[in-house]
Amino acid sequence: MVNLNIVLLEPEIPQNTGNIGRTCNAMGAVLHLVEPLGFSLEDKYLKRAGMDYWKELNVKYYRDYGDFLAKNPRGQKVFISKKASHRCDTFCYEATVYLVFGKESVGLPEEMLQENQARCVRIPMSANTRSLNLANTVAILSYEVMRQYAFTGLKTEGCLPPV
Repeated sequence: MVNLNIVLLEPEIPQNTGNIGRTCNAMGAVLHLVEPLGFSLEDKYLKRAGMDYWKELNVKYYRDYGDFLAKNPRGQKVFISKKASHRCDTFCYEATVYLVFGKESVGLPEEMLQENQARCVRIPMSANTRSLNLANTVAILSYEVMRQYAFTGLKTEGCLPPV
């Protein structure tokens, strides 16, 4: 069984966080929000993007990254950045994994990336692309982790008969 955790370090855009909450719900993942947040948890855009999934979401809050680490000392921490050399699809994710994403405007702090180079991954994209949307990036990485574990714990069959 996979213990998937999504960590948002100082997220800024409520719609992204709401959409990420929906993805976490679909994956059975825990959402970790590291303050400061760039919006109120009462924000109408957060609620609209998260729809009725937000109330069912397993979400945890932290005053800063140090607080997050103190409360989650175990498990593989993987840092997502376009500056990373490891591709997300060739990296081996442990059964308990925390995917750490930076804020929309600047990504993860350079010092954090330097200290964790062996655990930094990237999504391949064209050289002309500055970045992907945070919610899309979380979805891509979440599904890659679950793919490596054969989507264990997720419903994989549809209701249409096979062709």
